[in-house]
Amino acid sequence: MSRAAVLPPTAAAAAALALLCGWTSAGGAGRAAPVEAGEGRILVSATGVATAAFFVLRNPGDVPDELTGASWGPAGRVVLKRHVHRGATGSWEPVAELAVPARAELRMSPEGADLLVVRPPALRVGQRVEFTLHFRRGPDVRVRAVAVTPGGPGRR
Repeated sequence: MSRAAVLPPTAAAAAALALLCGWTSAGGAGRAAPVEAGEGRILVSATGVATAAFFVLRNPGDVPDELTGASWGPAGRVVLKRHVHRGATGSWEPVAELAVPARAELRMSPEGADLLVVRPPALRVGQRVEFTLHFRRGPDVRVRAVAVTPGGPGRR
């Protein structure tokens, strides 16, 4: 094969490789996109012992991520939990992370996964509190939750 016949395919391959390398280094290939969260809900606790907070987390990227923890301004510990259904009864268990699949969402609910807030301060209906959500791959996300009554309007 002549040198003139090999040059165009080699040049095209080199150009394609250079473009793919640039695309990858710019974050176009398999890079985790930050998880997005809209305003959530936190239940007003009747006892002050514990309550729950719920958010919808959207992962627009092509790499799955995990929610690994949460914190908030007021005193109180936050625990990730998942409800476990066993026949007609159910319970909950703490978990180390909650999966946020690639190009999908995690919709927290009283029947699924949520944040258990231990010893929350007294909250008024309509009050907004700020949480910081921590992810394994992506940056922390600051998000607000509005206080609602359990079973009341505005609960997801």
